[in-house]
Amino acid sequence: MRIRTLAAGLMVGALALTACGKEGSPSDAGNEDGNGNSAAQLPTYDVAQDVTVEGSPTFQQMQSAGHPIIGVKQDQPGLGYLDPTTQEYSGFDIEIARLITAKLGFQPDSIEYKPVPSAGREQALINGDVHYYVGTYTINDKRKEQVGFAGPYFVAGQGLLVAEDNSDITGPETLKGKKVCSVSGSTPIQRVRQQGLTEDGNIVELQTYSQCVTQLSQGKVDAVTTDDAILKGYAAEEQDKFKVVGETFSEEPYGVGVPKEDTALREKVNDILQSALDDGTWDQIYDATLGKSGAPADKPTIERY
Repeated sequence: MRIRTLAAGLMVGALALTACGKEGSPSDAGNEDGNGNSAAQLPTYDVAQDVTVEGSPTFQQMQSAGHPIIGVKQDQPGLGYLDPTTQEYSGFDIEIARLITAKLGFQPDSIEYKPVPSAGREQALINGDVHYYVGTYTINDKRKEQVGFAGPYFVAGQGLLVAEDNSDITGPETLKGKKVCSVSGSTPIQRVRQQGLTEDGNIVELQTYSQCVTQLSQGKVDAVTTDDAILKGYAAEEQDKFKVVGETFSEEPYGVGVPKEDTALREKVNDILQSALDDGTWDQIYDATLGKSGAPADKPTIERY
């Protein structure tokens, strides 16, 4: 399945922070769009009562703590973003995390968000630093050797972000000799290297996508590559500086990362996601976040294993 999504410009300002902590109720999605028209609203999530997840040590840990600790991204507009002024998280992934939290029986405003960079996700789950992870986490066989995945709850595709006046790069076939930046440990940078899209000496790996975008803005790299949903969020924020070029050249199924052996929790989250897809909650979340771009939703199919 392939989803072509546009992550509309949500929020502005600095995009790389390292704060971690509890955060309040979801911010209002906005009553009007930029043209004064009625805008889609975020759904509210009824907190389930008397929830049990038999055989899940992770769920027991959440109950003992009184809240879940959720690994997230905080520098991805429209997906997982921490506003530096309000210190509130927003985006499609954040709403999926809040939905799961409520259906596990916890108040969404009890969540302890823990930003974890791409390279540290598996270890954070293995160490128990987070109970589950929701943050553009592509499901693949290599990662399944270390962690479990529920979902996918979304599917994106790898794309390229370049300077607005760049006419040399039109797709992955034009990257030879160009400096390309992405996040250490991410699927996109591995694909660039494995497919030989540019020379090893031209591959730049940083800790966050926002750092890559800064390098692009400064002319230190020629392109940033990751999922198109993320890149179009950056392009929408600064339309006079950046653009996304070419067709997507991968499928990136986003899953909820859980500890590998916790099959009970994985299946419970799968059930929650399936219910949201069936009852329209998924559509409401999409419409109020990524759907603001006008791109239609294409629902994923849950793949249980």
